[in-house]
Amino acid sequence: MQEKINKRLSKELNISESKVVQTISLFDEGNTVPFIARYRKEMTGGLTDEEVRLLQEKLVSYRNLEQRRGEVLRLIEAQGVLTTELRGQIEKAATVAELDDLYRPYRPKKRTRASVAREKGLEPLTLAVLKGQVDIAEEAEKYIDPEQGLPDNRAVLQGVSDILAEIISDDAGVRRSLRRIYQKSGAIEVVKKDSNAINTYDDYDGYTEPLAKIKGHRILAINRGVKEKVLDWKVVVPEEKARPAISAQYINREQNDACREMIEAACADSYRRLIHHSLEREMWQFLLEKAVEGAMVVFKENLKKRLLVPPVRHRRIMGWDPGFRTGCKLACVSETGELLDTVAVYPTAPRNDREGTTKKVLQLVEDYKIDYIAVGNGTASRESEAFIAELIKDYNLPVEYTIVNEAGASVYSASPAAKNEFPGLDVAERSAVSIARRLQDPLAELVKIDPKAIGVGQYQHDMPAKELDSALAGTVEGCVNSVGVDLNSASAALLSYVAGINSVVAGRIVTQRSEHGSFHSREQLLAVSGLGSKVFKQCAGFLRLPDSDNFLERSAVHPESYALAGQIMEELALKPEELGSFDAVSSMTDAEISALASRLDAGEPTVKDIFEEFRKPGRDPREDLPGPVFLKSITELDDLKPGMTLMGIVRNIVDFGAFIDLGVHQDGLVHISEIADRYIKHPLEVLQIEAVVPVKILSIDRNRNRIALSIKQAEQDETE
Repeated sequence: MQEKINKRLSKELNISESKVVQTISLFDEGNTVPFIARYRKEMTGGLTDEEVRLLQEKLVSYRNLEQRRGEVLRLIEAQGVLTTELRGQIEKAATVAELDDLYRPYRPKKRTRASVAREKGLEPLTLAVLKGQVDIAEEAEKYIDPEQGLPDNRAVLQGVSDILAEIISDDAGVRRSLRRIYQKSGAIEVVKKDSNAINTYDDYDGYTEPLAKIKGHRILAINRGVKEKVLDWKVVVPEEKARPAISAQYINREQNDACREMIEAACADSYRRLIHHSLEREMWQFLLEKAVEGAMVVFKENLKKRLLVPPVRHRRIMGWDPGFRTGCKLACVSETGELLDTVAVYPTAPRNDREGTTKKVLQLVEDYKIDYIAVGNGTASRESEAFIAELIKDYNLPVEYTIVNEAGASVYSASPAAKNEFPGLDVAERSAVSIARRLQDPLAELVKIDPKAIGVGQYQHDMPAKELDSALAGTVEGCVNSVGVDLNSASAALLSYVAGINSVVAGRIVTQRSEHGSFHSREQLLAVSGLGSKVFKQCAGFLRLPDSDNFLERSAVHPESYALAGQIMEELALKPEELGSFDAVSSMTDAEISALASRLDAGEPTVKDIFEEFRKPGRDPREDLPGPVFLKSITELDDLKPGMTLMGIVRNIVDFGAFIDLGVHQDGLVHISEIADRYIKHPLEVLQIEAVVPVKILSIDRNRNRIALSIKQAEQDETE
């Protein structure tokens, strides 16, 4: 069984079978995806984190398939009807759907018209009709039995027809043929239940599109409308294409006219009464699963980009949580995220205390040497931004501001973790602290929040909760481990995403740190209750000690490779203080590194990774990604006009386009057709969250607060 899975994974993922086998052995030993991807490259052939995770997902899926295959074989064999031919078909089935098709005739059924007819003894006559040489009328006379509910020929033939229809419906070959026709020629038709009602689903009233072409976001929108009991849908297939696919498998020239006519009628009945509705639901489920899968990809990619926004290091931040009636809550944090002060100001309606707010903000900026102001993008954000921009201009403040996506800040601020961290603050004050820290270190702050609340992707409330949680948790785990974690400053929330560490152990690490002081070596982790050698192996390389005198403790070099790192340093006569700037390290070619690995009898990928740490100690992969955009002035919606070109920030990416922040509170939409001057299947091919892009304004609908934008036209204008 496992050998079959290995071959399939190797073929589908284009990975050598030996690498597949070795990677699976690592999974089965209990190793985590980040650990395997980072520290077992010799065994995986250098698979990335995403590739290892995909292999793991497919492995689980195919093992479940094999488990189902075993169940089907066992259940059919228990009935004493498992033939060599049927076993062969079951062994070859590549999907759960194919297995279920083969099992369908043997699956226990509720009482049906066909089962009732079988109870009346009509199956022998049915099989004779299928062979096609029986005189139906004459033979039917023999089965008339009023006591059995068969008073005449008509009742007998109806029973035979019912059995025929079920046999045809249960035929795996018929369903396989029809499935292909549905996928190629089927279409979905949607209607509103109340066509006179005006709502967001107006565009879907009377909507139709081929199943082969419909986009995932449309399926998700229709599905939401169905859940809200606003829309109905059905799958339509030209019967002239579907019916012949059934008849071809049951009608032949050797059958007499009467049998052929009866089988033809049974084919039509089976299709309309039994098969179509079953395949209709199956097609819908297939489309929905495919749409969810696509949406998951968007979610994960958007989340990854948001988590990996570069931190604003060594700067003091004022977090500004905007509001109207309750005012705006401000929180000042130090370069390390330590809370310095919180105040409430009321520059917006109904109080409009601009003078008092000005005095307080100027005092905070001066007292705490504030470098940047991070403004949440929630209620009253627009009014707060206008006030801040005016303040900077009027007083020539050496401060800039940026708009921070505050999605999930309220979730965090009301959480037990936030209450424990800031017991003396109210919810809005905690939210202001979170907004400030999001600018300072997005990853460290956002891991405290349920990934679903971070505000990326599309139709998240329509996703299967368990699958979404698993997918997003995997994404967060990948991001955290790719960056690494400061063992002496990381929160329990951040530590819980480190490979091998769960929330309980993360809490114990924080407790150990607070009770016994900072960690001075990774090995001290073994003193933490519940963190044994197995967990240590998984997590140690991702936990850093930036202030350690030992360079290796500050790096991503795993403790298991310390001895090897020492050998490399001896070979090159390197001193610890020279790491990161020594010419011999910087100038070593791949061929020389390969020769060194061979000489030391070490894995070449591991040696190369150690060299990377020697060359760029403590390098943060986020450095290569676009950072936040800081402003001193503001643009009003009334300032915008069609034809204008300006810079914007990609805030969210969905199947049909991207939402761009223009600094006017209302994001504009770039439809997928206006993103690039070539065909793209998805915006993620060319865009990423938080990227700064040029956009041209196509139209502005001020009544509906909609701004249509184009990236490709803006780029074309630049080249002309």
